[in-house]
Amino acid sequence: MHRSLLLTLGGLLCVGAAAAAPMAPQDGAAMLSRFDAQIDPKEMGGWMKLLAAEPNQVGSPHDKSNAEWILGQFRSWGWDAHIETFQVLYPTPVSEAVEMPGAHGKVWKATLQEPPIPGDTSARAKQYVLPAYVAYQGDGDVTAPLVYVNYGNRDDYKRLQQEGISVKGKIVIARYGHGWRGLKPLLAEVHGAIGCLIYSDPQEDGYSTGAAYPAGPARPAEGIQRGSVEDVSEFQGDPLTPGVGATKDARRLTRATSPAILKIPTLPISYADAQVLLSAMNGKIAPAPWRGHLPITYRIDSTVPVHLMVKSDWSLKPIYDVIATIRGSAWPDQWVVRGNHHDGWVFGASDPEAGQVALLAEAKAIGGLVRSGWRPKRTIVYASWDAEEPGLLGSTEWAEAHADTLRQKAVVYFNTDANGRGILRVGGSEDLEKFADRAIGSLTDPETGASVNARRRAHMELAAGSDHDRALARRAADPSKDLGVEPLGTGSDYTAFLHFLGVPVLDFGYGGEGSYGGIYHSRYDTYEHHSRFVDPGFVYDAMLARTTGRAVMAAADAVLPLQNGGDFADAAAQYVSELKTLASNMRKAADAQKKLLAANAYALAADPTKPHANPPPLAPVPDFDFSPLDRAVAGLRKSAAAYDAALAARGAGLSADKLARLQEVMRNLDRTLLFHGGLPGRGTWYQNLIYAPGRYSGYGASTMPGVREPLEEERWADAARYIGLTAGVLNAYGAQLDKATAILNS
Repeated sequence: MHRSLLLTLGGLLCVGAAAAAPMAPQDGAAMLSRFDAQIDPKEMGGWMKLLAAEPNQVGSPHDKSNAEWILGQFRSWGWDAHIETFQVLYPTPVSEAVEMPGAHGKVWKATLQEPPIPGDTSARAKQYVLPAYVAYQGDGDVTAPLVYVNYGNRDDYKRLQQEGISVKGKIVIARYGHGWRGLKPLLAEVHGAIGCLIYSDPQEDGYSTGAAYPAGPARPAEGIQRGSVEDVSEFQGDPLTPGVGATKDARRLTRATSPAILKIPTLPISYADAQVLLSAMNGKIAPAPWRGHLPITYRIDSTVPVHLMVKSDWSLKPIYDVIATIRGSAWPDQWVVRGNHHDGWVFGASDPEAGQVALLAEAKAIGGLVRSGWRPKRTIVYASWDAEEPGLLGSTEWAEAHADTLRQKAVVYFNTDANGRGILRVGGSEDLEKFADRAIGSLTDPETGASVNARRRAHMELAAGSDHDRALARRAADPSKDLGVEPLGTGSDYTAFLHFLGVPVLDFGYGGEGSYGGIYHSRYDTYEHHSRFVDPGFVYDAMLARTTGRAVMAAADAVLPLQNGGDFADAAAQYVSELKTLASNMRKAADAQKKLLAANAYALAADPTKPHANPPPLAPVPDFDFSPLDRAVAGLRKSAAAYDAALAARGAGLSADKLARLQEVMRNLDRTLLFHGGLPGRGTWYQNLIYAPGRYSGYGASTMPGVREPLEEERWADAARYIGLTAGVLNAYGAQLDKATAILNS
């Protein structure tokens, strides 16, 4: 047994006699052994087969029956459980078409549906299989030529401008990848397009990556990636009820007034259908980086008209969150919240049922421990969310409906979602790095025999790419440092807790070896695909249960606060350094371009007959004053070092009164990172000034977003203002640590 985990569960954070008696180390080891013994991969496989037996998107009968079955399981394991229902706007397709003139006067029509595969669950469903569809696109009926926009991101539109090609009045066709799907129709709409098609090129997840399903894990030619294209730049959740729970009587926006609903019709299509459309294009040949792996000549523009039509049912529909509770024995008003969603786009075996069966296995095992005499010190709340896929609706509406209670009681939120075979990834609040290291430190990877953390550390040492990736790699190479966690943007149910409520979060998932990317959000995300290609034997789904279950029990029984100030201070220093580098690089680029333009002007004056192409102009970059952030980081590091030292020296001997005061101060620690004015140009829902989903990066995290995004978008006044505001929340975080240190040292 790893010593640090035993201490976390068994008395590392011990208190005086007035508090609940800590569990002895040997009892902690015995409890973990009993917990692990109840995790049964075979049983988990049976649960997945049941949960993924029929289409379970919002509004389907199987989605509701799954919620009711999960409720019954919780109750049978001794949990106090109920279903909370919300009424959300969830559009479903009524009719749709993608058509193009064909040979001999015939009209070619896209299939917009995936054929079943014999012997697979996909062959058994007779009803409720969604056709090609993305939620919260704008209905319409349009005809226009296509423009191929590569991945449809901002850089791609800059290249189109250089090529002299406009998408105004056209239908764009983009391939999945290099950014969240919702940005593709959003940017198309911004640039004047009247429709959008999105397809999965085999370069990303089709035959170029492996044999196509059922021969292998990759996407078949007819595979379609469904999803949501809700504009989440201002808020998450139900598009009609930002900031409040979507209860029956909630005050609602209209479709026309909601900023989250797009205006242009959009559909996803298979690469089999995309090949027909792209082959018919007759314009300029696409640049080399834009060419995928279809056996065609990729072209940018065309004169061939394409007809796109989407009509949806825009009614409110019920969603069903299953909430289960075990009351804490010492601090019942402190909550450890754990969630995973149960809805899918079709069958949803890997996404989300792999995470859902892990949650169920944990709940069953914890219920067994309670029956054998253990009681968590804090209240444990398990949530099986509905409607995550269309826009994190179930978790967001619940968090908004119970916001005041959660601000008072929630200590931490643990999340899982899709899962596969391979290396553990941990994302979340960086002041929980030490906690995460210790909570899962005893786990052994079943494939290599090394510890899960050792394998994770080795993988992180090889990280490359962004400045933050390289910073994590440097930390991972130092065994004296806690393993870093990845900052989180959005993409799963932790979002409302982190960005709206200021609750610290951790998100766990295994992956990197078993592949489900090829069947992501398709009809082929089935039990058969998952059990053959993603996690044979449900070994890593069981590992996910052991991993997250350890974190839940450690948090529920930890006597002292979970956060470590030093790890967060190090992360804040890294983010400030990245902002300075970003501003410096932008300034250098603008200066270099200024010299180039001057040189071109001189050459043109010398020889007026010679053309000189100039790049698009770059705005001059001000010399920003980052000293408020520098001072804030310096103060934060000092406060964090003092707190961490005081906790190590005096935490074990606190009286019950001091402990209660310390817990109260630290429960509000991460909420100091919120600014109720929100992010510049993005409303007031995203309040965390350290983490946010990037406006133009989709799921990915934008760190210190109030400064970073205005820099990237050349909004200099916003950047200057949010330097001070971000320094302010860091100062507030440090001041909260100082309060905690004073309690420890008094």
